[in-house]
Amino acid sequence: MPNERHTVRRTPFFRVALPVFVAALAFAAQPADAQSSRKSKPRPQQPSIARKAASARARAVATAREMADTTVPRYKVDASGDLVPDLRAAAAIIYNPHTNEVLWEENSQDQRSIASITKVMTATVFLENSPDLSQPVTIARSDVYAASTTKLILNDKVTADDLLHLLLIASDNAAARALARVSPQGSVGFVERMNEKAVELGLQSTHYADPSGLLSDNVSSAYDMARLIAHASADERISSIMRTPEYTIQSKRRPISFRSTDHLLGRADIDVRAAKTGFISKSGYCLATLLRLPQGGQEVAVVVLGARSNAGRFMETENLFNWLSAKAATIFATQTAVPVQQD
Repeated sequence: MPNERHTVRRTPFFRVALPVFVAALAFAAQPADAQSSRKSKPRPQQPSIARKAASARARAVATAREMADTTVPRYKVDASGDLVPDLRAAAAIIYNPHTNEVLWEENSQDQRSIASITKVMTATVFLENSPDLSQPVTIARSDVYAASTTKLILNDKVTADDLLHLLLIASDNAAARALARVSPQGSVGFVERMNEKAVELGLQSTHYADPSGLLSDNVSSAYDMARLIAHASADERISSIMRTPEYTIQSKRRPISFRSTDHLLGRADIDVRAAKTGFISKSGYCLATLLRLPQGGQEVAVVVLGARSNAGRFMETENLFNWLSAKAATIFATQTAVPVQQD
């Protein structure tokens, strides 16, 4: 009898839990036949169905998280009673490159991995001696090996100009390696020159370990990257490519088409003058931009580091841009800035 009473207590729990479990699977977009198959004898394809269900649940959770991260506008009241951006990323800054003023910041001096924002310096260093951009480049095995993101394959024949477009539009890692390899400094000397250039530009929190940004040892701060994107955008060879939404190059084997990784590009409500994305697991989702304000035409650098999702970095940037746009008349009239502690 004790066992029977114990069983009776359990029965209502399962009657309640089972519908909840089924509803959770439905939310995760599990096929209906996968749910019913649980009640039948296991079949050979069952492990595959389980993997698909787990993948669907993971996608549902990621989508829900991304939707939560991308809600805009998002503001809070600071200690002074002012309405300011409520940042979810690890660090961010709004910087006026014409006056060297910080208009808003949060953790902007923190040193963090910057992933493919590294490629802004790669382009800057490669172009500093005005190379012949029509020079042919044959892609080597070292360029494409474990390159992660690339449109190139071994023995592709392209030009240096093609590589710059792949670098800055598609964030192509093999293109970064190839540019460093064919530079006058060679692959090792090129990275050394990247670090020398960082020192010359006064980027005190910045250090480079490779030209692509795949290594987490490529580090900087939001403050440094705001200054770098502003510096690089002054070179029309760089900024014009960064403003190109899609592009096609022609290797001897095939046409190679690609689109910009910057989802703000081409929007009517945001004037992007230059931008570079970045992501590895260590850095989170990053975005460095130079944007033109609709009122007055002032250009500001907006950098977001360590956002929680791909969409999140663009929404964080948009949130900062909209906040500044609403206050532009006051901010640019008084030329006041948020003080930032520098080393």
